[in-house]
Amino acid sequence: MKATQFRFLAVAASLALVANGALAHGDEDHSKDAKKPAPAASTNVASGTSAAPAALQRLADGSLFVPKSVQRQLGLRTQPARLGDLAATVELNGKVIPDPNTSGRVQAMYSGSVMPGPKGMPVSGRKVAKGEVLAWLRPTASAIERGNQKAQLAELEAQLAIADGRAKRFEQLEGAVPQKEIESSRIERDALQKRRAFVSASIDSAEPLLAPATGVISASHHLVAGQIVDAREVLFEIVDPDRLAVEALAYDAGIGATLISATALAEQTSLELKFVGGGRQLREQALPLLFRIVGANSMVAVGQPVKVIVRTAHEIKGAAVPRTALTKVGAGETAVWVHVEAERFVARKVRQQSLDAGNVAIADGLHEGDRVVIEGAGLLSQVR
Repeated sequence: MKATQFRFLAVAASLALVANGALAHGDEDHSKDAKKPAPAASTNVASGTSAAPAALQRLADGSLFVPKSVQRQLGLRTQPARLGDLAATVELNGKVIPDPNTSGRVQAMYSGSVMPGPKGMPVSGRKVAKGEVLAWLRPTASAIERGNQKAQLAELEAQLAIADGRAKRFEQLEGAVPQKEIESSRIERDALQKRRAFVSASIDSAEPLLAPATGVISASHHLVAGQIVDAREVLFEIVDPDRLAVEALAYDAGIGATLISATALAEQTSLELKFVGGGRQLREQALPLLFRIVGANSMVAVGQPVKVIVRTAHEIKGAAVPRTALTKVGAGETAVWVHVEAERFVARKVRQQSLDAGNVAIADGLHEGDRVVIEGAGLLSQVR
C-alpha cells in the first residue's frame, strides 16, 4: 500500500513540474531554438592563430595549411636543399640471376624414371651439399631393347664359361704350355667378366643424380617418385641465396668505361652491386653487364626484375634528396613538398634523375635552402 502511494506522489510531482515549465513563457514556441547550430570557432589562417584547434586543409592557391600538431601526428620531416655537382647516372633494366660460380643444374642424362634419394624426393628450399645424392635415375627401355640386352648378356655368359674353362686347363698344364698362352687366356676371361658385369648393370641399374654445388634447391619442377623424364630435361636447380648476381642490358656500349659504382632497386629493397664485367656481343641490341650483389640478401629471388642505377664519371648540377621525397601530383607529374612557412607547404614540380637506389638528384624546381619534406610527402598529397 505504501509503495502504491509513493509511486502516485512521484507521478503527481512530475506532472506539476511539466505544467510549470509549459507556462513559464506563455504560448511561445521554442522548438526552433534547439535546432540552431552552435557558432563556429573563428580561425585566422593568415596569422596561424585560432580560437579553437584548426584542421589540415588545402588553401585556394593549392598550398596546404598544416598545424604544428598535425605535422607531429603525420611524422613530417624536412631537409634543406643543397645545390652542387652530382654524379650523373644511367638507369638500366636488369634481373636477378644465380652466381655462375656457386649455382648448378641437374639434368637427365637419358630417358628414365626418377626414384627418391636417401633423404626422399628433393623439394624447393631444401639445403644440399656438393656431391650429395639427390635422386636416382633408372633408364627406361622398350621390350625389344631389354630383350636384346638379355640376349647379349646370355652370349657373354657363354663366352665367359668357355674362356674360364680354357684358362683353367692352361693353368693345369703350366710348363707344357707357353706362358703367353696362359696369360692370354686369363686376360680374355677377365675382360669377359667385366663386359658381363657392365651389361648386367645396364639392365636394371639406376644412375645417381648428384648435387653439383652447395646451396638451396630453388626449383624441383614438381618431380614425384616414378615420374618419367626425357633426356637433357632439367630436374633440379641449385642456388646459393647469399651469392646472387644481377644482369643488366646497356644500350650504350661504352658505359663500362665510365662506370664508377652501381646500385639496384627491387621494389622497396635496395641492393649494393659490384661490377664484374660486360660482354662484347650485343643481345637484343644491348650489351649485357654483370654485377654481383654485395652482402647476403634474402629479400630477392632469381628472375626478379630490378632497376639498376649506374653512376658514371660525368657530373650534373642539382640537389640530392631521398627518393621518399618524391610524390605524384596533378596528371601524374613528379613533385616535392616544400615547407615555406611554419604551417604552410607548397608542392613544387621538379625534374629528377636517380643517383642511387635511395636518393635522387633534383635538377630543376628547387632553390638553395628550400626545406624539402623527406618523410610524409605521400600523406600531404592525399589532402583534397
